[in-house]
Amino acid sequence: MAAKTSQIELLFKALADRTRLRLLNLMGADEVCVCFFVEVLGTNQPKISRHLAYLRRAGVVASRRDGKWMHYRIVSPSDEHAARVFGEVMGWLSEEREMRQDRTRLERVCCAPQAPVRLQGAPRPASLSA
Repeated sequence: MAAKTSQIELLFKALADRTRLRLLNLMGADEVCVCFFVEVLGTNQPKISRHLAYLRRAGVVASRRDGKWMHYRIVSPSDEHAARVFGEVMGWLSEEREMRQDRTRLERVCCAPQAPVRLQGAPRPASLSA
């Protein structure tokens, strides 16, 4: 019988995937609707949702439903050592070139005068709302 996976193992496994790192980076200090992840990353919604569920199990994101929209935000791990590691990773992400490009794409999509049809009515992240 396999041993129960520890929280620290879940955290490191969650951080070992590039798509999950990109999702964390896109959230930053915002609460972001899944529809924006799909648009920015060019990945289908079921795949994005599976990655977000993995991050939720690892204890680094929380979700909230608002009508038809699902929003995700980062939460810091409760363990101080895990929180420190997570903070370092988030700091690195903010400096990495591809991650900065993703944030720029998110800003462009959110701030476009005419949102794509599939995003019309979607709530924008607070830091990008005018």
